[in-house]
Amino acid sequence: MDLELLAALRTDEGSAALAAAAEVAGGDPLAAATALRSRGVPPALASAALTQADLRIRAAAKFGAAGASMVFTRAGLEQATRAVVADRRAARLRAAGVETLADLGCGLGSDALAAARQGIKVYAVDADPLTAALASANAEAAGLAHLVTVECADATSVPVEQFDAVFADPARRRAGRGRLMDPRSWSPPWDFISALPGRVPRTVLKLAPGIDHALLPPGAEGEWVSVDGDLVEAAFWCGPLAEFARRAILLPSGAELTGSGVEAAPVGPVGAYLYDPDPAVVRSHLVAEFAASIGGRIADPEIAYVYTDTPADTVFGRRLEITDVLPFSLKRLRILLRERGVGRLEIRKRGSALEPEQLRRDLRLSGSAGASLVLTRVAGAPTVLLCR
Repeated sequence: MDLELLAALRTDEGSAALAAAAEVAGGDPLAAATALRSRGVPPALASAALTQADLRIRAAAKFGAAGASMVFTRAGLEQATRAVVADRRAARLRAAGVETLADLGCGLGSDALAAARQGIKVYAVDADPLTAALASANAEAAGLAHLVTVECADATSVPVEQFDAVFADPARRRAGRGRLMDPRSWSPPWDFISALPGRVPRTVLKLAPGIDHALLPPGAEGEWVSVDGDLVEAAFWCGPLAEFARRAILLPSGAELTGSGVEAAPVGPVGAYLYDPDPAVVRSHLVAEFAASIGGRIADPEIAYVYTDTPADTVFGRRLEITDVLPFSLKRLRILLRERGVGRLEIRKRGSALEPEQLRRDLRLSGSAGASLVLTRVAGAPTVLLCR
């Protein structure tokens, strides 16, 4: 995709090509390309339309029906904020009285569109010309061009003080280098990003889920978000937007767990039930709060598994019933699984260096029964928990 092809896709001929591509997408790529060319679609336009049709199918998981009218690049779609996350963030900004927003590093425009749907006027910028053009096209397709202005610009050049709030999503990848773990290598770099709350108190920073808690600005809220059990992002809410020190959000349910001042979970023996906390709970360092919410404990100070003696219902972790607890021994484990007739085994681990797939091969499973196996540590000792 380039600017010339994007312009072609936005013509009447391009719209017809996109409609035709949607009819044949999802099957054999060669047959689909042949079908479009048979309709007189030029090869370059046919290829671009088929690519968009494929990306729109994939986009349904992030954007729902709205993705069917958007335009994408593969990298842009991968990095775009899921609509359910962007919509919740936009609603929170609107509830805080935000009427104008600077979106720095807007990507394909997911967050800008969500804010506009809340009636917020957005000035969005991206340093890449094609990405900015795609964001502008998506705003127009959504009928929100009157609320979203998109420009190709360096985020550091934006006079952010003119806006009620700032949302910044620094680029954390570079072509050929993958993820950039050092915040100083982001674009814009961390020194610019971290200074934004001092310029505009109502600032939100979208960051990688593995962000160091030590980078949380003083007085800011760190929020970790999972969607259907997958950890997708962290966000730092600054200034008057901060409500708690830390928060875990589970979407689409909207369930929240917040910091309550619990310093540490109690340590005790393995119980009858094990809870594997949602990754948003773990990354937000709220395992102690989670344990307190179900009357649970941990069996090792370094391991984020929680145990109870009686079952507790919770949306913040998956519950397994423990049937056997034994020190790790490949021979003993193999014998136990053979006795139980276990041939289907789900393997989870925390605090273990073992590779699940290699262990699965070494166990030489046979039988029709299923079970869950947890590799962990209890009081520092390698331990196996067989569960159902």
